[in-house]
Formats: sequence, structure tokens, C-alpha cells
Amino acid sequence: MDSQVKTVSFFRFEDLRIYHKSLDYFNWIVQQSGSVSERDFNLVIKPLADAAAGVSKSIAEGSARHKAQFVQFLKNAKSSVRSCVVYSTLALKCGAFTQEQYDKSNETLVEMTKMIGAMIVSLQRNAERKHTEDNSKGLDDMPDFGEESTDNETDLSKLYF
Repeated sequence: MDSQVKTVSFFRFEDLRIYHKSLDYFNWIVQQSGSVSERDFNLVIKPLADAAAGVSKSIAEGSARHKAQFVQFLKNAKSSVRSCVVYSTLALKCGAFTQEQYDKSNETLVEMTKMIGAMIVSLQRNAERKHTEDNSKGLDDMPDFGEESTDNETDLSKLYF
């Protein structure tokens, strides 16, 4: 049996799949910009790249905050994804993107939206569950310290590498 050594990054957001997906999308945009006119680059590709970088930046910034604040930063990341949708459409309309490039962009953006949405739901559900547990615990509900407790496990493990 192979044992894989899993290193955890100092910056926890670097372990998030959505963070790497957003970086990959940014790099893809940069690669697409090679054959674009200067006018199209300035009008749509540069703002598209800026919005794509905004997704990564929001995830990174929010990850250092409390859960409620992280959720807000993730919502900001979703807003940046929607901006990317607009700029991708503009890129198609002005000829900076082919239909194939547009379809690839749109497919990636849909996937990123779903990933961010799942992360938001998971964080909110865990925060709500924690709040409910804190308010309903009495002395009789205290865990037996001989039992193994899994209260700290979350669905977020699916979002990390």
C-alpha cells in the first residue's frame, strides 16, 4: 500500500481546489490573449483577466477571516465569476474569442460557480449546526469524554486536495 505524504500549506487557501481552478482559469485567459488585437485586449481581455484574478484574490482574502466573513468573500468571488461571464460574452461578440474559446470559458465558469456555491452552503450549514448545538446543550447533553466525537468534521474536506 502506497502511503502518500500530504503536506498542508501554510496558507490554507492554497489547499482549496477552487483556488487552483481559478488560477488555472486566469492562466488560460492569458494564453488566449496572444492572438488578440490591442483594442480587444484592452477592452475585454484585460478586464476578463482582472475579474478572474479577483476570484482567486477573494478566496485568499476570505480564507483568513471568520466563517461569516469568508462566506461574504466567497459571494464576492461568485460576483467576479459573473463578471467573467459578461467579459467572455463580450469577447465572443467582438471576435476576441472563438465559439470554442467561449464554450470552454463558460464551462469553466459554471464549474467554478458550483464549487463556490457548494463551499458557501457547507460553511453556512456548519455555522448553523454549531449555533444550534451551542444553544441547545445542557449538562445532560455533554459528551462522554470516553467516546470519540466527530463534531469538528465538516463537509469542507471535499473542497481540499
